[in-house]
Amino acid sequence: MTALYPKLDVLQQAFGSPYSLNRPLSKPVTNGATPRQARPELYHAYSIVDDTKNKAKKLSDEAAKEFEKASQKAQAKTGHIELYSGQYYAACTFGGLLACGVTHTAVTPLDLVKVRRQVDSKLYKGNFQAWGHIYRTEGIRGIMTGWSPTFFGYCAQGAFKYGWYEYFKKTYSDMAGPELSYKYKTALYLSASASAEFLADIALCPFEAIKVRMQATIPSQYAGTLDGFRQITAKEGFSGLYKGLYPLWARQIPYTMMKFASFETIVEMIYDRLPGSKSDYSKAAQTGVSFTGGYLAGILCAIVSHPADVMVSKLNAYRKAGEGFGAVTSRIYKDIGFRGLWNGLPVRIVMIGTLTGLQWMIYDYFKIFMGFPSTGGGPPPAAKKE
Repeated sequence: MTALYPKLDVLQQAFGSPYSLNRPLSKPVTNGATPRQARPELYHAYSIVDDTKNKAKKLSDEAAKEFEKASQKAQAKTGHIELYSGQYYAACTFGGLLACGVTHTAVTPLDLVKVRRQVDSKLYKGNFQAWGHIYRTEGIRGIMTGWSPTFFGYCAQGAFKYGWYEYFKKTYSDMAGPELSYKYKTALYLSASASAEFLADIALCPFEAIKVRMQATIPSQYAGTLDGFRQITAKEGFSGLYKGLYPLWARQIPYTMMKFASFETIVEMIYDRLPGSKSDYSKAAQTGVSFTGGYLAGILCAIVSHPADVMVSKLNAYRKAGEGFGAVTSRIYKDIGFRGLWNGLPVRIVMIGTLTGLQWMIYDYFKIFMGFPSTGGGPPPAAKKE
């Protein structure tokens, strides 16, 4: 095995005198190197780093080849899918389902602590203290409280949001025409994302109500998603599942408008500052840009939508039977004040930034897998010839 550190006689040859230790060198200098010349045998650690880099590059190349093979097989089975066809929108819907369902479920522990701290800011002193306390009292299952309604709810929401966004973006663009849609592209992104989220929240709302109630009560009042549906509808009817729809719209629509518009803008800015055009970059590089743009957009989303997020948590936990939306909102605001609307913001920034970055990366990875262009950073429309 190659030594990580140079031997004593090598150090003597390079930096010292053989007489300093009152004994001759074990091996004389025979390679003609001068005392101060760089010696390769001194730098075994660098060779190990180089080997690691080479192995990583080799694995990356092999993974890219396997991805290309799998992508070609998938496209061969589905056939060529025209952009903006029904099959295209169906594929984008499935991509959104994957992107949102998986990522939101993965950050359930973060969401759990966020919700509980929003409902009662004095419950925990910090996030790590909260997870430690939950683990000691409720175990691993306690840390993942609310994962099932999160998974089903955000699978539905992601499918609606991304699929309808692609549809509305194309439809509104066709209505405006190529020149106006490029000139007012930010307004196009905002209107398309708002329309998509309006529909997506109708699918999300029942699951969000169950999730928040499961996470806000200790111990959880429901055994799972189906148990939550059964208990809520038995006591409050189906309308009980939609108590939080208005504040959910207030939270999610500005959030999604910021998420899509800022993402498209940031990605375009990144490609504008890179040499060459978007098509010059590899698939891995494009998904890397998607993650970066998504993470930065997620930070903005968290800040814009956080007060409404706090109200959703409070409302689902504390709304009394028959109490109107305006009355409960006013009562909650009197209890917590303006400052209380920002409880849990740091953890939500981390959560939403990571979520949004991963969602855009997964979504665009899926689009590339299916042979579609990744989102954002496209060229302006060609000028008309007179």
